[in-house]
Amino acid sequence: MTETGDRAGQIVEAVRQLFEAGVMSHSGHANLSARLDNGRFLLTPGFVRNLTVGQVATVGPDGRVLEGQLQSSSAEIIAMHGVVYRARPGVGAVIHTHSPAATAFAVAHRPLPCRTEPLLRFGQAEQVPVVAWGPRGSDVSVRSIAEVLRDHPTTSAVLLANHGLMAFGADPAAVVQLVTAIEESAEAELAAAAIGGAVDFPEGALEAVRASIARVAP
Repeated sequence: MTETGDRAGQIVEAVRQLFEAGVMSHSGHANLSARLDNGRFLLTPGFVRNLTVGQVATVGPDGRVLEGQLQSSSAEIIAMHGVVYRARPGVGAVIHTHSPAATAFAVAHRPLPCRTEPLLRFGQAEQVPVVAWGPRGSDVSVRSIAEVLRDHPTTSAVLLANHGLMAFGADPAAVVQLVTAIEESAEAELAAAAIGGAVDFPEGALEAVRASIARVAP
């Protein structure tokens, strides 16, 4: 299988896992991308329910569609994915969803604290910062994403104000794990607020989790 076909298959599997995990909005809206070589990346065409490999488009470094087709709803967000790849050379995949609990924090313009262990384990050992609102895919939105990525060089996700979540990592499977951990954490934060509020980890928690993982690593 070609690199493009393999990565497209990873995207389709990631979509299946997102729906299976129950972290999608009622509409099922999301867009997923995966980095290829020479500045190219794959991008889903629009709404992703029942996505197939053949529907995934290839986008060039200048933002033009090289293969396949994109609905206008996805064409608008090409630059939002591209700015992450330019800012983070190690990122191999980006997922944007309207996951309900995470989006509640985005709508409230409230960073999501890191207070659940899955966040530590899946790459977000700090609060998820909020990107200032701008029209979707606009220069304002893209500049704001770039600024937050610069100001938070170790974050693996951002909340898009009044919009939703963007998460990124090594490959689509890893980002699915992170999106799921973020949504679960947002749900837990909202639930904990009703019984007195969530509590921060003790100092050294990340190091303790890493040591625990290392003890059982093959």
